[in-house]
Amino acid sequence: MPIELGRYNRLKVVKQLDFGMYLDGGEEGEILLPARYVPEDCKPGDELEVFLYLDSEERLVATTQRPLVQVGEFACLEVAWVNKYGAFLNWGLMKDLFCPFREQKKRMQQGHRYVVYVQVDEESFRIMATAKVDKYLSQEFPPYAPGQEVDVLIWQKTELGFKAIIENRFAGLLYDDEIFISLHTGDKVKAYVKQVREDGKIDLMMQRPGVAKVRDFAAVLLDYLKAHGGKTHFCDHSAADEVYAEFGVSKKTFKKAAGDLYKQRLIVITENGMELTRKK
Repeated sequence: MPIELGRYNRLKVVKQLDFGMYLDGGEEGEILLPARYVPEDCKPGDELEVFLYLDSEERLVATTQRPLVQVGEFACLEVAWVNKYGAFLNWGLMKDLFCPFREQKKRMQQGHRYVVYVQVDEESFRIMATAKVDKYLSQEFPPYAPGQEVDVLIWQKTELGFKAIIENRFAGLLYDDEIFISLHTGDKVKAYVKQVREDGKIDLMMQRPGVAKVRDFAAVLLDYLKAHGGKTHFCDHSAADEVYAEFGVSKKTFKKAAGDLYKQRLIVITENGMELTRKK
């Protein structure tokens, strides 16, 4: 199997030297894993999962470090430094990721974060970032059904809400009236597909649609109380961000579920939050 530059590869150790291990790179020959990245007790014959990239001298090299993004993926990265050729992004490896000026939508600034796509440049064979992410999003018709849970990367703010990258493939939109927590470019959150339009555009929402969501969460909240000694400090006055971080629902859904449990006399409201009634 050919190796993949800029991605994780599982390679066999073929040689041990003072300065590291050599791995079997197939047609690419032996690939160095520097000593500082070699796991303890590693020996020839072992197989290691390593990330392959080019070092400062453009040589193929392996590392057991785990970068923030691989080739073929989107990520939000911070600019470590800038020179006359472009920007260099921190992606978790010793050698920063290059984004040339021609691949920037606007001039990147040191210390700022940008959503980029990572690719291998066909001409130079170097791993490179581009901020022109639109052209790397899938143009296929999305396979999602309404209500389906998806992982999204918040991409950019618009007049309508936030653009998001869905499952590292498709573009979607979270409308302002569907957002009940603070969002920022680069955030990774769970979302739900509200609808896939006829033109393939995807509308998102922050929680599962349908009337059943309140009833379902009432059961979740009841189980939560039982698992936490019968009480919680969360209540009507809790911040929406805190509620979402703990339960993954809007404050509105939380309040409705709590009200449902209260009407069933399963909980009581206290000065410090809420707790189960004695019969529970």
